[in-house]
Amino acid sequence: MAVDSYLLKTVSDGPAVRFYQWDGPWLSLGRNQRTIPQHWHELAAAGEISLVRRPSGGDAVLHQGGLTYALIWPDAPRQRHQAYQQACRWLIEGFASLGCELRFGNAPAVAGGENCFARSTAADLVDGQGSKRIGSAQRWQRGRMLQHGEILLDPPVDLWRKVFNEAAPLPALATVPRQGLEKHLIKALIRQWEQIPWRHEAIPAAGLGS
Repeated sequence: MAVDSYLLKTVSDGPAVRFYQWDGPWLSLGRNQRTIPQHWHELAAAGEISLVRRPSGGDAVLHQGGLTYALIWPDAPRQRHQAYQQACRWLIEGFASLGCELRFGNAPAVAGGENCFARSTAADLVDGQGSKRIGSAQRWQRGRMLQHGEILLDPPVDLWRKVFNEAAPLPALATVPRQGLEKHLIKALIRQWEQIPWRHEAIPAAGLGS
């Protein structure tokens, strides 16, 4: 996630988005998350998961069988709720085009949790099955916004229970492609920000760190 931190510092001429998947199962911890159960360290020591600290907030996210996005928005609305609403519109439209209707969650945001997907706040998107399909969290720096999101496609059932001691959310609908989903979402992103001259750019390796 060093790439996302780098983009937050350097992107200044309009929004940018990045999609990626993980090499093996990872558990990312929110920037301010202090509750780290001992059995997470034990799972990491056993090689079943790897741990990483996210630059964004929120609770822990298990990254496997899903798609991660990072949206950097230099001139996002300063009101957080409004920023979430506008920053998620393209995701709602993109999933709707695939036959999956999403809505914002309505649970209160509570600090001190462990599992990001245990509740659905106004920053999250829930599908018609009642499952939290996309969990998002933000980081603001010098007026720039980084919004991280995890799109659950096929959550790992056994590992999910090992990590969070609860059942995994349901898999996404079959109409949602497991490969190439980002192409559908990019089309929705371009439709939302049609005034932006979007382009593909390589990210320089220099200065990213570890």
